Amino acid sequence: MIGIFDSGLGGLTVMREVMAHLPGYDLIYFGDTARTPYGSKSPDTVIQYALQIGEWLVDKGADLIVTACNTVSSLATKALRERFDVPVFEVVSPAVGLVAENRRIRCAGVIGTRATIDSGVYERMIRAKRPDISIYSRACPLLVPLVEEGWSKRAETKRIVKKYLYPLRLKQIDTLILGCTHYPILKDVIRIKAGKRVRIIDSSEAIAAAIKGFLEEHPEIEGQLNRNSAHTIYVSDITEHFRRIAQDILGIAVRLEHVRL
Repeated sequence: MIGIFDSGLGGLTVMREVMAHLPGYDLIYFGDTARTPYGSKSPDTVIQYALQIGEWLVDKGADLIVTACNTVSSLATKALRERFDVPVFEVVSPAVGLVAENRRIRCAGVIGTRATIDSGVYERMIRAKRPDISIYSRACPLLVPLVEEGWSKRAETKRIVKKYLYPLRLKQIDTLILGCTHYPILKDVIRIKAGKRVRIIDSSEAIAAAIKGFLEEHPEIEGQLNRNSAHTIYVSDITEHFRRIAQDILGIAVRLEHVRL
């Protein structure tokens, strides 16, 4: 079973892409809706939450863990890999790889939560592979609450996205990395406000492709995964609002299971 977790509903964009890239595989998702957002939490708190959820996923039978959260990926990946004896995937490296291998990219922008941007993880990893690329980052703390509230199509959200992206447009970026798994829900708005010449890199798509490639190269792990098309979603705080938005993201009927960690 593939275990996926996030601070809330943003990681469902990763689940959606994993379902598309790896149809039929059993998936278990945990959204920490009682403690979202993670982007404003301290690194120690994020690591504590991540290890707690990782232990729960392994106990539920996860053979592979996906941190579908850029904040967790930037702060807690090392701790997760040291604690658990299963493959741990994070959403930063696949997106960085797409930037590094595209020689046409000369000036990249990154948007994410405060915790992700403050960590500097995208800048470090991109510069290690492509020191010739100029990189500009922008924290967008209001976007996660707007997505969680279901305001992705509201005029207020469009104005806020425009304001956040304006400094990056002044830098004449040619590529924009969506450094938060909530942001693909706003992709249409972001694409318009970023400018039609700007290439959008979606970390949710990148990580799903990376997991598929990994399983193709490691049949001994792929063989451990069940393929009954069982998709279970757990949350730490259950609401009808979350169920409704989750259903819109995944495009399927959704039943939520409540769990207290």
